[in-house]
Amino acid sequence: MGAPEGFIWGTTSSSTQCEGAAPESDWADWERRGLAPRSGDGNGFATHFAEDFRLYAAHGLTHHRLSIEWARIEPAEGRRDDAAIEHQRAVLEAAREAGVAPWLCLHHVSLPGWFTELGEGAFRDDRARSYHWARHVAFCAETFGDLAAGWQPIHEPTAYATGAYLTGAMPPGERDPEHFAQALRGMVLAWRDAWRELRGGPPVATALDLAPVFPTDDSVPAARHARATEAVIWTTWVRALRDGLLVVPGLPEVEVPDLRDSGDLVGFTHCSALGIARDGSTAPYPSHRRTTALGSVPWPEGLALVLRRLHEELDGRPLLLGGLGLGTDDDAWRCAYLRECFDVVDEAIADGIDLRGLFHRTGVDAYEWLQGSSVPYGLFTRDREPRPSAEVAREAAER
Repeated sequence: MGAPEGFIWGTTSSSTQCEGAAPESDWADWERRGLAPRSGDGNGFATHFAEDFRLYAAHGLTHHRLSIEWARIEPAEGRRDDAAIEHQRAVLEAAREAGVAPWLCLHHVSLPGWFTELGEGAFRDDRARSYHWARHVAFCAETFGDLAAGWQPIHEPTAYATGAYLTGAMPPGERDPEHFAQALRGMVLAWRDAWRELRGGPPVATALDLAPVFPTDDSVPAARHARATEAVIWTTWVRALRDGLLVVPGLPEVEVPDLRDSGDLVGFTHCSALGIARDGSTAPYPSHRRTTALGSVPWPEGLALVLRRLHEELDGRPLLLGGLGLGTDDDAWRCAYLRECFDVVDEAIADGIDLRGLFHRTGVDAYEWLQGSSVPYGLFTRDREPRPSAEVAREAAER
């Protein structure tokens, strides 16, 4: 692979996925209500973290994005857990000692239960966001910033707003388009709040969930629904980062000047393209390719489309691929997919796209939310055994 010197090679996971749900989190309550599989201790990272970091470093994966679990370090409003904070610092110090640079995420799906109960609920509520969230970001910057190599404060904000308030797949489990629009607005402003606090230190990146969007047929309804989906996934964030405008479908357009050019890196995750049917439902795209157990289609050309579009719409700003992976028991498929994606990255860099790095989802197999442990994404098994795909990643990183 022809990545430039200094190109970031890493892995990614969240606290809930690798350590299990924090007892005072909304996800732990989701599990207790039988709405998600039990996460237990995740993949045992809480005790195996030093071993895991050495394993990653030995395979050329010298960056790791993890989450600071808010509900673990502040289980009740205003009451912080000193032991959890000390453990988190020990994890980050172990990463540094192993030669792995830690990138810190401050919101990855789960939230403290007390935060979700404030006002209108979590990020929908302006005071909860502007005071409690901003206070949490400031505390993490002060407490862990000396060990951070970078920040990806909010993971997949559009997916979070969708799952929490539109499809009901994650807490609080609502299906309310109005609340979804309010939550998406809140996520954009939460990103702005985090950028205000974290800028000027280690690089700060978004972690936007982006996908090309295609109607699945030539009908007018399919085209209309595809445009609406694209407005949520793409237009909201492009207009915020490029123009300083808060443009959320269903809400008035608002000028927010400090959104313009926010972030040191435009980070994104990529899973697949989205097909939109005439009834507005999603479908695998392209339909003729092999689908995963989750119904998505790993399609390297989709990654190329995302890279080119970001480069063009955001005036060549530096990019970071913050999440790339394939959930499957078929590691040969994962190997082939990664090789194709690495070729796409090669071509993008050769074409002048300023891509600074790539994080693989994930290192060691982890808890995968609603799928539990049934869909492995890891380069390494839960027993810390490398799969052939770990060698594919190592070879690419060494080249």
